[in-house]
Amino acid sequence: MATLRVNPTRMELTRIKRRLVTAKRGHKLLKDKRDELVRRFIGLIRENAVLRKKVEADLQVALRRFAMARAVMDGTTLESALMYPARSAKVSMSIRNILSVRVPEISLEAESLKDAIQPYGYAETSAELDDAIETMAALLPELFRLAELEKTCSLLANEIEKTRRRVNALEYVMIPQFEETIRVITMKLDENERSSIIRLMKVKEIIAARD
Repeated sequence: MATLRVNPTRMELTRIKRRLVTAKRGHKLLKDKRDELVRRFIGLIRENAVLRKKVEADLQVALRRFAMARAVMDGTTLESALMYPARSAKVSMSIRNILSVRVPEISLEAESLKDAIQPYGYAETSAELDDAIETMAALLPELFRLAELEKTCSLLANEIEKTRRRVNALEYVMIPQFEETIRVITMKLDENERSSIIRLMKVKEIIAARD
């Protein structure tokens, strides 16, 4: 294990010991953050999987009804019926914080979805078209929620990877490097101390011999 290039003095030893304490504390905090991020990520991923499965199933139903409507209706009439929206939705977006990760929060006002009209006449359209539009309209809140979940999961996954790299850098590089440097400096200081004691003993012996 490589050591830091520092002078083997007691002042440097004290400084590196302090850095080691700080590194160990930071390592624990980052590990706790990583574990909590993973816990929340797993919960959101499960919710995302369930919601995506439901949305995809409902979309298949809506598209099948659109296909049936296209089969029994004239193409121009179908396009004209779909030209104008049946309702308007008020959407607001904000940012919330999950363990220092800024994730989006999409809010859809429920009141804005209540006012719905059919922008076409019933005489020239089919019931399949009505059912398809109603299915798509009901899916709108779930589509927004799915978009919010997927973006949140993506941001959390990136943060988990960054935190994991920092934890590994501390655990396998910095902390062992500090510990090895402390060991080497301690050995050199002990060696210097032994050398000093031996020199003092020799000086005493020389002085005693002269007396």
